[in-house]
Amino acid sequence: MLITHLALVSLTENTQITPSQLNRVAAALQKQATRDFGPIWQVNATVDAFDALRDVPVGYWPLIVVDDVPDAAGFHLDDNGQPFSLIEFSDSWSLTASHEMLEMLVDPLGDRLVAGRSPHPDQGVVEFLVEVADPSEAAEFGYTVNGLLVSDFFTPRFYDPVKVDGVRYSFGGHITKPRDILPGGYISWRDPVSDEWWQQTWFSGNQKKFRRLGHLTGASIRAAVDAKTKTVSRIASAAPESERFADARELTARAKDSTRARAEAWLRQIDRLRSGDPLADVWEGGEEDND
Repeated sequence: MLITHLALVSLTENTQITPSQLNRVAAALQKQATRDFGPIWQVNATVDAFDALRDVPVGYWPLIVVDDVPDAAGFHLDDNGQPFSLIEFSDSWSLTASHEMLEMLVDPLGDRLVAGRSPHPDQGVVEFLVEVADPSEAAEFGYTVNGLLVSDFFTPRFYDPVKVDGVRYSFGGHITKPRDILPGGYISWRDPVSDEWWQQTWFSGNQKKFRRLGHLTGASIRAAVDAKTKTVSRIASAAPESERFADARELTARAKDSTRARAEAWLRQIDRLRSGDPLADVWEGGEEDND
Protein backbone atom coordinates (compact mmCIF):
# COMPACT_ATOMS: atom_id res chain seq x y z
CA MET A 1 0.00 0.00 0.00
CA LEU A 2 1.40 3.39 -0.99
CA ILE A 3 1.88 5.90 1.81
CA THR A 4 0.48 9.41 1.44
CA HIS A 5 2.66 12.08 3.04
CA LEU A 6 0.96 15.28 4.20
CA ALA A 7 2.62 18.47 5.41
CA LEU A 8 0.92 20.88 7.83
CA VAL A 9 2.23 24.44 7.41
CA SER A 10 1.06 27.81 8.76
CA LEU A 11 1.17 31.00 6.69
CA THR A 12 -0.88 33.00 9.17
CA GLU A 13 0.27 36.51 9.96
CA ASN A 14 1.41 37.73 13.37
CA THR A 15 2.34 34.18 14.39
CA GLN A 16 -1.24 33.30 15.33
CA ILE A 17 -0.15 29.65 15.32
CA THR A 18 2.96 28.81 17.32
CA PRO A 19 5.25 25.91 16.36
CA SER A 20 4.01 24.09 19.45
CA GLN A 21 0.37 24.42 18.36
CA LEU A 22 1.22 23.33 14.82
CA ASN A 23 2.95 20.20 16.12
CA ARG A 24 0.08 19.36 18.45
CA VAL A 25 -2.49 19.56 15.64
CA ALA A 26 -0.25 17.53 13.33
CA ALA A 27 0.01 14.83 16.01
CA ALA A 28 -3.79 14.75 16.42
CA LEU A 29 -4.29 14.49 12.65
CA GLN A 30 -1.73 11.71 12.45
CA LYS A 31 -3.50 9.75 15.16
CA GLN A 32 -6.89 10.24 13.49
CA ALA A 33 -5.51 9.16 10.10
CA THR A 34 -3.76 6.08 11.51
CA ARG A 35 -6.15 4.91 14.22
CA ASP A 36 -9.61 5.95 12.99
CA PHE A 37 -9.62 6.70 9.28
CA GLY A 38 -7.01 4.42 7.74
CA PRO A 39 -8.50 1.05 8.76
CA ILE A 40 -11.96 2.06 7.49
CA TRP A 41 -10.91 3.59 4.16
CA GLN A 42 -7.78 1.50 3.57
CA VAL A 43 -5.37 4.41 3.33
CA ASN A 44 -1.95 4.86 4.91
CA ALA A 45 -0.77 8.39 5.65
CA THR A 46 1.75 10.45 7.58
CA VAL A 47 1.15 13.99 8.82
CA ASP A 48 4.13 16.18 9.72
CA ALA A 49 4.41 19.84 10.71
CA PHE A 50 6.89 22.15 8.96
CA ASP A 51 7.93 25.70 9.84
CA ALA A 52 7.75 26.96 6.24
CA LEU A 53 6.63 25.86 2.78
CA ARG A 54 10.26 25.81 1.63
CA ASP A 55 10.93 23.10 4.24
CA VAL A 56 8.28 20.70 2.85
CA PRO A 57 10.01 17.77 1.12
CA VAL A 58 9.19 16.90 -2.47
CA GLY A 59 6.37 14.36 -2.60
CA TYR A 60 4.35 15.79 0.29
CA TRP A 61 0.86 17.25 -0.17
CA PRO A 62 0.52 20.44 1.90
CA LEU A 63 -2.28 21.45 4.26
CA ILE A 64 -1.71 25.21 4.52
CA VAL A 65 -3.28 27.35 7.25
CA VAL A 66 -3.98 30.92 6.10
CA ASP A 67 -5.78 33.90 7.62
CA ASP A 68 -8.67 33.66 5.14
CA VAL A 69 -9.62 31.76 2.00
CA PRO A 70 -10.78 34.41 -0.51
CA ASP A 71 -12.59 32.10 -2.94
CA ALA A 72 -13.91 29.94 -0.08
CA ALA A 73 -12.48 26.81 -1.74
CA GLY A 74 -10.13 24.83 0.45
CA PHE A 75 -9.13 22.24 -2.15
CA HIS A 76 -6.87 23.04 -5.11
CA LEU A 77 -4.50 21.41 -7.60
CA ASP A 78 -1.07 22.85 -8.32
CA ASP A 79 0.42 23.36 -11.79
CA ASN A 80 1.45 19.70 -11.85
CA GLY A 81 -1.99 18.44 -10.89
CA GLN A 82 -1.00 17.63 -7.30
CA PRO A 83 -3.42 18.45 -4.47
CA PHE A 84 -3.05 21.04 -1.75
CA SER A 85 -5.54 22.48 0.72
CA LEU A 86 -6.05 25.91 2.25
CA ILE A 87 -7.34 25.97 5.80
CA GLU A 88 -8.91 29.16 7.10
CA PHE A 89 -7.59 30.08 10.52
CA SER A 90 -10.05 30.26 13.42
CA ASP A 91 -10.09 29.14 17.03
CA SER A 92 -11.26 25.75 15.77
CA TRP A 93 -8.85 25.40 12.86
CA SER A 94 -8.01 21.82 13.87
CA LEU A 95 -11.55 20.85 12.80
CA THR A 96 -11.11 22.43 9.35
CA ALA A 97 -7.67 20.87 8.98
CA SER A 98 -9.10 17.45 9.81
CA HIS A 99 -11.95 17.96 7.31
CA GLU A 100 -9.53 18.83 4.50
CA MET A 101 -7.13 16.03 5.39
CA LEU A 102 -9.79 13.33 5.34
CA GLU A 103 -11.19 14.40 1.99
CA MET A 104 -7.71 14.69 0.47
CA LEU A 105 -6.85 11.15 1.56
CA VAL A 106 -9.93 9.59 -0.01
CA ASP A 107 -10.10 11.77 -3.13
CA PRO A 108 -6.74 13.45 -3.84
CA LEU A 109 -7.80 14.87 -7.21
CA GLY A 110 -11.27 16.02 -6.15
CA ASP A 111 -13.17 14.14 -8.83
CA ARG A 112 -14.05 10.72 -7.38
CA LEU A 113 -17.66 9.78 -8.13
CA VAL A 114 -19.82 6.94 -6.81
CA ALA A 115 -23.17 5.90 -8.31
CA GLY A 116 -26.26 5.69 -6.14
CA ARG A 117 -29.92 6.51 -5.77
CA SER A 118 -30.57 10.25 -5.75
CA PRO A 119 -32.10 11.86 -2.65
CA HIS A 120 -34.27 13.90 -5.04
CA PRO A 121 -37.59 12.13 -5.71
CA ASP A 122 -37.62 13.16 -9.39
CA GLN A 123 -34.22 11.65 -10.16
CA GLY A 124 -32.93 8.12 -10.54
CA VAL A 125 -29.34 6.91 -10.28
CA VAL A 126 -26.84 9.76 -9.99
CA GLU A 127 -23.10 10.20 -9.40
CA PHE A 128 -22.15 11.41 -5.92
CA LEU A 129 -18.97 13.37 -5.30
CA VAL A 130 -17.05 11.53 -2.58
CA GLU A 131 -16.63 14.14 0.17
CA VAL A 132 -16.34 12.06 3.31
CA ALA A 133 -16.66 14.92 5.82
CA ASP A 134 -19.45 17.04 4.28
CA PRO A 135 -22.66 15.27 5.41
CA SER A 136 -21.65 15.51 9.09
CA GLU A 137 -19.22 18.43 8.90
CA ALA A 138 -20.75 20.51 11.73
CA ALA A 139 -18.65 20.84 14.87
CA GLU A 140 -21.34 19.26 17.01
CA PHE A 141 -20.70 15.92 15.28
CA GLY A 142 -16.91 16.07 15.62
CA TYR A 143 -14.86 14.38 18.31
CA THR A 144 -11.59 14.99 20.10
CA VAL A 145 -8.14 13.51 19.52
CA ASN A 146 -5.43 14.49 22.00
CA GLY A 147 -7.88 17.08 23.33
CA LEU A 148 -8.32 18.75 19.91
CA LEU A 149 -11.55 18.85 17.89
CA VAL A 150 -11.47 16.85 14.63
CA SER A 151 -14.07 16.08 11.99
CA ASP A 152 -16.48 13.19 11.77
CA PHE A 153 -16.52 11.27 8.46
CA PHE A 154 -18.71 8.73 6.73
CA THR A 155 -17.71 5.16 5.90
CA PRO A 156 -17.80 3.40 2.49
CA ARG A 157 -21.18 1.93 3.53
CA PHE A 158 -22.61 5.46 3.21
CA TYR A 159 -23.43 4.65 -0.42
CA ASP A 160 -25.28 1.38 0.30
CA PRO A 161 -28.59 1.01 -1.57
CA VAL A 162 -30.64 0.35 1.58
CA LYS A 163 -30.35 0.77 5.32
CA VAL A 164 -29.20 -2.29 7.26
CA ASP A 165 -29.35 -2.60 11.04
CA GLY A 166 -25.99 -2.64 12.76
CA VAL A 167 -24.11 -0.96 9.90
CA ARG A 168 -21.81 1.94 10.73
CA TYR A 169 -22.47 4.76 8.25
CA SER A 170 -20.25 7.36 9.94
CA PHE A 171 -17.37 7.08 12.37
CA GLY A 172 -19.26 8.79 15.20
CA GLY A 173 -22.49 6.93 14.48
CA HIS A 174 -24.44 10.16 13.89
CA ILE A 175 -25.44 9.22 10.32
CA THR A 176 -27.90 6.38 10.64
CA LYS A 177 -28.79 5.58 7.03
CA PRO A 178 -27.18 5.75 3.57
CA ARG A 179 -26.81 9.06 1.72
CA ASP A 180 -28.23 11.09 4.60
CA ILE A 181 -27.05 14.49 5.82
CA LEU A 182 -27.09 16.07 9.26
CA PRO A 183 -27.77 19.69 10.33
CA GLY A 184 -24.95 21.84 9.00
CA GLY A 185 -24.00 19.32 6.31
CA TYR A 186 -24.58 18.68 2.63
CA ILE A 187 -24.10 16.21 -0.20
CA SER A 188 -23.41 16.84 -3.92
CA TRP A 189 -24.14 14.84 -7.05
CA ARG A 190 -24.37 14.96 -10.83
CA ASP A 191 -27.59 13.96 -12.58
CA PRO A 192 -26.53 12.15 -15.80
CA VAL A 193 -29.89 12.86 -17.46
CA SER A 194 -29.61 16.66 -17.28
CA ASP A 195 -25.79 16.77 -16.83
CA GLU A 196 -26.39 19.21 -13.98
CA TRP A 197 -24.97 19.25 -10.47
CA TRP A 198 -27.27 19.23 -7.46
CA GLN A 199 -26.97 19.41 -3.70
CA GLN A 200 -29.03 18.57 -0.69
CA THR A 201 -28.15 20.99 2.11
CA TRP A 202 -29.14 21.57 5.72
CA PHE A 203 -27.51 24.89 6.55
CA SER A 204 -30.45 26.50 8.37
CA GLY A 205 -33.88 25.73 9.76
CA ASN A 206 -35.19 22.26 10.53
CA GLN A 207 -35.54 20.96 6.97
CA LYS A 208 -33.20 19.81 4.24
CA LYS A 209 -33.26 21.67 0.93
CA PHE A 210 -32.41 20.82 -2.67
CA ARG A 211 -30.24 23.19 -4.68
CA ARG A 212 -29.47 23.04 -8.41
CA LEU A 213 -25.91 24.17 -9.09
CA GLY A 214 -26.12 23.87 -12.88
CA HIS A 215 -23.56 22.66 -15.42
CA LEU A 216 -19.92 22.44 -14.42
CA THR A 217 -17.52 23.81 -17.03
CA GLY A 218 -13.95 22.87 -16.20
CA ALA A 219 -11.92 22.99 -12.96
CA SER A 220 -11.72 20.33 -10.28
CA ILE A 221 -15.19 19.17 -9.26
CA ARG A 222 -14.47 19.42 -5.56
CA ALA A 223 -12.81 22.85 -5.84
CA ALA A 224 -15.83 24.17 -7.74
CA VAL A 225 -18.35 22.62 -5.34
CA ASP A 226 -16.49 23.81 -2.23
CA ALA A 227 -16.26 27.35 -3.61
CA LYS A 228 -19.97 27.37 -4.40
CA THR A 229 -20.84 26.04 -0.95
CA LYS A 230 -18.20 28.09 0.96
CA THR A 231 -17.28 25.02 2.96
CA VAL A 232 -14.04 26.21 4.55
CA SER A 233 -15.30 29.66 5.56
CA ARG A 234 -18.55 28.25 6.92
CA ILE A 235 -16.78 25.75 9.18
CA ALA A 236 -14.27 28.35 10.34
CA SER A 237 -16.98 30.82 11.32
CA ALA A 238 -19.55 28.44 12.81
CA ALA A 239 -17.45 25.93 14.74
CA PRO A 240 -16.10 28.26 17.47
CA GLU A 241 -19.69 29.01 18.55
CA SER A 242 -20.66 25.36 19.02
CA GLU A 243 -21.02 23.57 22.34
CA ARG A 244 -18.83 20.77 21.04
CA PHE A 245 -15.96 23.21 20.52
CA ALA A 246 -16.45 24.64 24.01
CA ASP A 247 -16.20 21.11 25.41
CA ALA A 248 -13.09 20.49 23.33
CA ARG A 249 -11.42 23.67 24.67
CA GLU A 250 -12.07 22.57 28.22
CA LEU A 251 -10.66 19.13 27.45
CA THR A 252 -7.64 20.73 25.76
CA ALA A 253 -6.89 22.70 28.92
CA ARG A 254 -7.08 19.54 31.02
CA ALA A 255 -4.90 17.68 28.52
CA LYS A 256 -2.28 20.41 28.81
CA ASP A 257 -2.29 19.97 32.60
CA SER A 258 -1.72 16.24 32.14
CA THR A 259 1.08 16.63 29.60
CA ARG A 260 2.74 19.32 31.73
CA ALA A 261 2.68 17.07 34.80
CA ARG A 262 4.12 14.17 32.80
CA ALA A 263 6.86 16.40 31.38
CA GLU A 264 7.80 17.59 34.87
CA ALA A 265 8.02 13.96 36.03
CA TRP A 266 10.34 13.13 33.13
CA LEU A 267 12.54 16.16 33.94
CA ARG A 268 12.80 15.11 37.59
CA GLN A 269 13.85 11.62 36.54
CA ILE A 270 16.43 13.02 34.11
CA ASP A 271 17.84 15.18 36.92
CA ARG A 272 18.18 12.08 39.11
CA LEU A 273 19.97 10.24 36.32
CA ARG A 274 22.38 13.13 35.87
CA SER A 275 23.09 13.47 39.57
CA GLY A 276 24.69 10.06 40.07
CA ASP A 277 24.86 6.45 38.94
CA PRO A 278 21.34 5.11 39.62
CA LEU A 279 22.12 1.65 38.23
CA ALA A 280 25.31 1.11 40.21
CA ASP A 281 23.70 -1.25 42.73
CA VAL A 282 21.52 -3.40 40.46
CA TRP A 283 24.20 -6.07 39.84
CA GLU A 284 25.63 -8.58 42.33
CA GLY A 285 28.73 -10.64 41.82
CA GLY A 286 30.50 -10.68 38.49
CA GLU A 287 33.87 -9.29 37.70
CA GLU A 288 35.18 -5.90 36.74
CA ASP A 289 36.44 -5.35 33.22
CA ASN A 290 40.13 -4.68 33.70
CA ASP A 291 41.02 -4.20 30.03
